[in-house]
Amino acid sequence: MSGLLGGAEIREIAARIGVNPTKKLGQNFVVDANTCRRIVKSADVTPDDVALEIGPGLGSLTLALLEIAKEVVVVEIDERLAAELPHTAERHEFDPARLTVVTNDAMVVDALPVEPTVLVANLPYNISVPVLLRFMEKFPTLRSGVVMVQSEVADRLAAKPGSKNYGSPSVKATWWADMSSAGTVARSIFWPVPNVDSSLVRFVRHAPAGDELMRLRTFSVIDHAFAQRRKMLRSALSELFGGSAPASDAITAAGVDPTMRGESLLLPDFIKIAEQLSL
Repeated sequence: MSGLLGGAEIREIAARIGVNPTKKLGQNFVVDANTCRRIVKSADVTPDDVALEIGPGLGSLTLALLEIAKEVVVVEIDERLAAELPHTAERHEFDPARLTVVTNDAMVVDALPVEPTVLVANLPYNISVPVLLRFMEKFPTLRSGVVMVQSEVADRLAAKPGSKNYGSPSVKATWWADMSSAGTVARSIFWPVPNVDSSLVRFVRHAPAGDELMRLRTFSVIDHAFAQRRKMLRSALSELFGGSAPASDAITAAGVDPTMRGESLLLPDFIKIAEQLSL
């Protein structure tokens, strides 16, 4: 058998291994081969790449990656799905030796048996942001990627300062990469059909904005700034700096207006404020 998975085969595999898609694990399986190939193309996957996929499910996107990438490593929490993936690859005439399956929770994975170069994934809606940020942090060999997430999440990840969607995820992601929108996908490509829209987000890695200590300080400033986003910075950061007055002094020393709100600042502004924490 060649080609990619279709809806009928996906349902057959799920029934055979006893998988009933659950909302708890965010399981909405992609049943459209053209969409899978489009995502892989959007990610600029090449024959030299080691592709990383998180939550491969029944393998729709996995097979599309195997068509192009030198090697594919997947992280799958469901043992039944993880065990079936090599068999699915073999049935579709892909060498299962090119596929590495890591059976684990993506939120605790700190190491992989290979060094991935590109990330392509349909991320579960409930953990998409922390998973994406975690993998950008833990795996610096990832040079780029495309993830499919809930459209609302995609809007936040790709948002720019001043927009209603700009927030903590928008700023934190730019610590490691440039983020951009890469289009939308129809609900009909999933089984079961979700009750939310999905979109693609592309990232291209750059050098991290600072060392790990500075990242932790900066992310703390970001979290406080957006915890109550309508507050002025001097109020939002008062807990961090021990009061509104010292917060105002620190923000001013960083070259930022303390009456501004977090939604107006870029990552370098948050870094300058975080530098005042180390004094």
